[in-house]
Parts: sequence; C-alpha cells; structure tokens
Amino acid sequence: MDILVRTAAIILEVLVLTGIVGCILWAVKLMLAEFGVDSKYNRAILMALTVVGALLVIFFITHLTAFYPTYPET
Repeated sequence: MDILVRTAAIILEVLVLTGIVGCILWAVKLMLAEFGVDSKYNRAILMALTVVGALLVIFFITHLTAFYPTYPET
C-alpha cells in the first residue's frame, strides 16, 4: 500500500509542477513576443522552450523518485 500511495503522490506532484512550468514557459514566450521578437522565430522559440520544459519535467521525475520519503511499515 505504501508503494501505491508514494507513486500516486509523485505523479500528482509531477503533474502540478508540469503545469507550473508550462505556465512560466508560456509567459516567457509571450514576453518575448511583447519585446518584439519577430514572428518568424515563433517555431524556434517554441521548440527551445519545449526542450527546456521537457528537461525540467525529467529532472522533477528523477528528483522525486530518488528523494521522496518512504515511511517505515508499522
């Protein structure tokens, strides 16, 4: 039962963190558009931010699976 609860908690935390990172990266894209970055670079910006987002999500998954606390059975 402990493994199931730990796995569910990790999945929920990764989903929340992914949503937060997605909002932040989308705000960066909008900020670049507001600063006048030409629209021909939209695809490159989106690909770069997607790579950054994917790397962050991979980091979150590895970090949470390695360091998420386990509770001793009583």
